[in-house]
Amino acid sequence: MTATAIRVLGMEKSYKNLHVLRGVDFEVAPGSIFALLGSNGAGKTTVVKILSTLVKADAGTAAVEGFDVATEPLRVRETISLTGQFAAVDEILSGRENLVLVAKLRHLKTPGHVADDLLARFNLTEAGSRKVATYSGGMRRRLDIAMSLIGQPKVIFLDEPTTGLDPESRLEVWQIVKALSRQGTTVLLTTQYLDEAEQLADRIAILHGGRIIANGTLAELKQLLPPTKVEYVEKQPSLEEIFLALVGDKGVGDEAVGNNGKVESTKDRS
Repeated sequence: MTATAIRVLGMEKSYKNLHVLRGVDFEVAPGSIFALLGSNGAGKTTVVKILSTLVKADAGTAAVEGFDVATEPLRVRETISLTGQFAAVDEILSGRENLVLVAKLRHLKTPGHVADDLLARFNLTEAGSRKVATYSGGMRRRLDIAMSLIGQPKVIFLDEPTTGLDPESRLEVWQIVKALSRQGTTVLLTTQYLDEAEQLADRIAILHGGRIIANGTLAELKQLLPPTKVEYVEKQPSLEEIFLALVGDKGVGDEAVGNNGKVESTKDRS
């Protein structure tokens, strides 16, 4: 295992007159979750494309697991896996067939066994024989991440993996990402969601104006702003907490909308 899973130094990239990256520097420790946080158009996806050898940088150097992305692209591709913003699954095939296909493309000896193991790991066994066209957004994303793990990559890039997902599906993806890190996989996560970076990342880098303007743990980043003195705080539940409290543990038919327009439990009216 290398001392640094990902190393980026002076990375620059322009598209005609648009200067997207202006000297990006950061390092990612092996087995950690590194969040690249930034608004739309900040250049997060461009960084991922360069690191995954899909795009060449104009200047600077980058290495993944010790392999230079510019001079050793094949070695880099053998080491990594990439999950993009949209699930790259074949809707005509079943979930199991998608997994078997990727396992065969990676020349694994027992593709069926690999597929069944991943279906069980991602709670998709019962849906494995169904066409992916029938899957929910969260199920597609879980299948997409499962496909990216075939071949046991050391580094996985997740480019805004929860975009468009409902709150429950987001939490499912978060649990998967945490499990990957616990098993020793290095995760580089791009996101525009502050809570996502806060919940998942060991370190957070903020990309703005083509440069990394802050890089550290959540505790270190909090030190950048002075603490606010609060005399009294009444904690209100977040919309996500309200949503999950209402739908998380109740079956279909356990809730209804009362005459006053409020959500009620049918159990309370018995």
